[in-house]
Amino acid sequence: MTGIAARTVILAPHKANIFKNMKNLILLNVLLAIITSVAISTTFAQRETATGVSVEKNIDLLRRDLRSERKKIIAANVNFTEEEATKFWPLYDQYSAEITKVNDEFYALIQGYVENQKVITDEQSVAFIQKWGDAQTKLMQTKLKYIPMIERILPPKKAALLLQIDRRLRVLQDVQVSAEFPLITQ
Repeated sequence: MTGIAARTVILAPHKANIFKNMKNLILLNVLLAIITSVAISTTFAQRETATGVSVEKNIDLLRRDLRSERKKIIAANVNFTEEEATKFWPLYDQYSAEITKVNDEFYALIQGYVENQKVITDEQSVAFIQKWGDAQTKLMQTKLKYIPMIERILPPKKAALLLQIDRRLRVLQDVQVSAEFPLITQ
C-alpha cells in the first residue's frame, strides 16, 4: 500500500486511542462538573455565634459523596488488568483510609478555628498556622509513601494516570469543603 491508504492504516489505531482517551477525559470532566454543581448547590447552614461561625451541617456528608464516586471514576479511566485490579484496589483502599484520616484531622482543625475566630488570640493563630503546615506535610508524606507501592503494581503510564486522576479528585474535594468554610475574619 502506498499513499493515502497506507497513512490511513498506520494512523487509524493511533486515532482510536486518542478518541478513547478523549472520551475518558470527557467522562471524567462531566462527572467532576456534576459533582461540583451538586456541591455548590448544597448550601451548608452557617450560623454566626459569639465566638465565630458554626458550620451546622456535617462536612463528612460532602466528603463521603465524592469518596463513593472516586473508585468509579478511576475504574472508568484506568484500564486495569484483572491481576492489576486484584492487587491495586486493596492498596488503594488502604491509601484512601490513611488520606481520609489525615484530612479528618485537617478539616477538624479548620472547623475549630473558624468556629472560634472572633476570640482567637494571635498566639493561637500562629499555632493554627503551624498545625496547618504540619497537616499538609503529613498529607504529602502519606502520598509519597504510597507512590512506590503503586509503581510496583502498575506500569508507569497507568501509575501516572492514576495519580493524576486521584489528584484532580482530591483537589475537587478540597475546593468543595473549603467553599463551605467562611474566610477567617481579622
